[in-house]
Amino acid sequence: MKTIKTSLIAVAIAAVMASCGSTAPIVATPIQNVSPTLRKNAELTKDQLKNWSAMDLVRDTVPGMSVDRTYAELIKNRKGEIVIVGVIDSGVDIDHEDLKNVIWTNPGEIPGNGIDDDNNGFIDDIHGWNFLGDIIGENMEFVRIVRKLEPKYDGKSESLISAADRKEYALYEKAKAEFEKELSETTLNKERYQQMLAQLKPAHEAISAKLGKEDYTQEDLEGIKNPSPMEQQQIAMLSQMLNYSDSIPEVLDQMNKGLDYFQDRLDNHFNTTKNFRGVLGDDPDDLSDNKYGDNKVASSEPSRENVKHGTHVAGIIAAQRNNGIGMNGVANNVQIMAVRAVPDGDEYDKDIALAIRYAVDNGAKVLNTSFGKYYSPHSQWVYDALKYAASKDVLIVNAAGNDGFDLDTVNIYPNDQIDNGPEMGDTFLTVGALNYEYGDKLVANFSNYGKINVDVFAPGVKIWSTTPLNTYEFLQGTSMASPEVAGVAAVIRSYYPKLSAAQVKQILMDSGISPDIEVILGGDPSNTELFSNISKSGKMVNMYNAFIMADKMSRQ
Repeated sequence: MKTIKTSLIAVAIAAVMASCGSTAPIVATPIQNVSPTLRKNAELTKDQLKNWSAMDLVRDTVPGMSVDRTYAELIKNRKGEIVIVGVIDSGVDIDHEDLKNVIWTNPGEIPGNGIDDDNNGFIDDIHGWNFLGDIIGENMEFVRIVRKLEPKYDGKSESLISAADRKEYALYEKAKAEFEKELSETTLNKERYQQMLAQLKPAHEAISAKLGKEDYTQEDLEGIKNPSPMEQQQIAMLSQMLNYSDSIPEVLDQMNKGLDYFQDRLDNHFNTTKNFRGVLGDDPDDLSDNKYGDNKVASSEPSRENVKHGTHVAGIIAAQRNNGIGMNGVANNVQIMAVRAVPDGDEYDKDIALAIRYAVDNGAKVLNTSFGKYYSPHSQWVYDALKYAASKDVLIVNAAGNDGFDLDTVNIYPNDQIDNGPEMGDTFLTVGALNYEYGDKLVANFSNYGKINVDVFAPGVKIWSTTPLNTYEFLQGTSMASPEVAGVAAVIRSYYPKLSAAQVKQILMDSGISPDIEVILGGDPSNTELFSNISKSGKMVNMYNAFIMADKMSRQ
């Protein structure tokens, strides 16, 4: 009895030490793989959806990262160090109510004096740097390739091309084919939306007038007595539309946004006459021409709409925790460095290479890169920047992409493996996206995957986060999954600063949960695979397990 009592006392003391002392070992059991038949019994409420990525798979039956459980049980009163996270993206609303207190400020710069006080080559880079200047829209990379090479190859057959130019000619032909395909599809989609709106809008106006309200229901439509033949057609159309949303005004809003999207693609992504880059005055094909842009990381546009993507990403990582407003980011002890390098269109390799180097040189220990493209004329510049980041012990967390592709068969940039070859380093982590439904729909229907080229998965569907001008929205994509993991990486680097970037990457991969289930890939029910076979780790990131493993590794 005495031995048992002594053991119980020892366990109790260990538990107290774990909760109070920053140097005490963690005494906790990692979350194990769960039953393949686990199901959520009820649909998530809107409030639950806003926080699902922080939930726990075992306790909440939702495939989150156990963020809340980690703070409640493991972190508690432990003290961490400040970690700078570079967000290379479209820009960040640095004045947002839930971000302004976690934005990095360059300690070497005096604001507004027009002098490069810290001699880093960037004048007044107070919160980061904007490599895009006032550029918002841009071409897709395959359009830029066509524009550049068309004068040389247009109308020529392969038989007329010299051996020295065959590779470049093949690139031109491939880019041109994709350009024509995408342009045709976008034009057709725009016309379809215009036709649908032309029918739906007058039908809605007529029925709204008849019912005396705009927010009518299916029951209201069914209750219309003795409808005319025209009204019967209108009712049938409106009833069908109500299957896609709660109200017709919402449907109209979504369709108008879709129409704007397709028009923007035509005006920007596929525009073959406008020189978007001209306003910067640099040569995008000369990496040594590297002093351009400005310090306006939040954009000069009053609406700041063009920095929505980057603002959302920043909030996922580090929106101020427990301040009573908005939402909680994954990480505490974080400062967000905003590096604007991603336009509405494809990013330039030069901007990305310089953005990575800027963030590394100014102290970032984690970088989030929620962007990607399938053509990269100067990929070596980016590869060299990735190697530079690795040499400086910086972890890069990267989005896998949103086309439902197997990345072991398709190249996407940036990456750290050329044609599925060996990794250039061990500090680059690629993240696929999860849905909030545990089961065969666990993988987001848009997410890319790959046993070789995707490392882990994390929440990426309906993610609630910060958007410009003190607003918040649900967005989704691997662009949202990547910062979820970047936030976990930042937490580990904060509380265990002696761990290297490579060790943090390994922890994120090894500590996750690997559900023993088959999942649907690319939204195609006929395309299924075991979850463990669609990424290198075969796992979904779990912050609770990662923290336990980091604690153990830090003591070895």
